[in-house]
Amino acid sequence: MSTNDQLNVEQNKLVAAWKRVLPTTMNSTDAVTVQADEADPSAVRIHVATAGHSMYTFDFKCTYVDSREVKVELVDVEKAGQTVDERGPMIQELTGDYVRNIHECAQALHELTHA
Repeated sequence: MSTNDQLNVEQNKLVAAWKRVLPTTMNSTDAVTVQADEADPSAVRIHVATAGHSMYTFDFKCTYVDSREVKVELVDVEKAGQTVDERGPMIQELTGDYVRNIHECAQALHELTHA
């Protein structure tokens, strides 16, 4: 049985909504892709490629804890294809910005996700 607190949206609909809304909450010059998390139907995978010459890419897992709340995890950060230390101040700042953008997108999708 499902309750109102559980996410009750098909993953493909969820991914399509994220693909539509997330770019509007991100820096317009960053490239963003969203995919289904194959192992978790209540999660999406987000890949962000930063604009400019920095060549950073960030991978996040965004999991719905319930129909309203998401947990965002940084999975990986790379620069020019090489894994980098995620603890540096610039990486921390960028990660914080992207996590806020992802939460903004989740809030914008409440109408879809909150039954």
